[in-house]
Amino acid sequence: MPMIWPKAMLAWGLAACSPGAAAAQSEKPTPAAQAIDPSWLSVDATSRTTTFELIAGLTGANGALNFNGFTDGRLTLTVPVGWTVVMHFRNHDGMLPHSAEVIDEVHPLPLQPVTPAFPKAFTLRLAEGIASEGRDDLRFIADRGGSYLIFCGVPGHGASGMWIRLMVSTSVPQPSLAATPPGQH
Repeated sequence: MPMIWPKAMLAWGLAACSPGAAAAQSEKPTPAAQAIDPSWLSVDATSRTTTFELIAGLTGANGALNFNGFTDGRLTLTVPVGWTVVMHFRNHDGMLPHSAEVIDEVHPLPLQPVTPAFPKAFTLRLAEGIASEGRDDLRFIADRGGSYLIFCGVPGHGASGMWIRLMVSTSVPQPSLAATPPGQH
């Protein structure tokens, strides 16, 4: 009786180890377009305060390593310089703890928490994360213009794509929330 099974296993193993297969396994799939919920952002122009609902693990995108369903910088919160930013953080992920901090835009991305870009721009327990349905608030003044990241500090999460953008601008009159244009995330 011929031994077909070992030959089939050898053929499968060679195919799985081919350069094309390795490249396909390492690429992140293109996410479906995530809708932006207008209720995530509120603005009080009189007090120059914007409030953002920051939801970790909102969808299953990227294995739930996302903020508001967005990964890899595909969502941008823009605020004018000098405004107070309040982020109501909630961990919606039923499996993993998450955290958030605003960091300077750096590449490569850090593998763990780093010094926040603004005082008080971080949740408690940055490295350990906040358990499912846990909440915390970040409240800081965006007093320096530039490009920043809202980043999960749990080791490996941010580097795996769990970050969105924060732009602090001298030229915008009001805060806004928008999908990041292709090629800019």
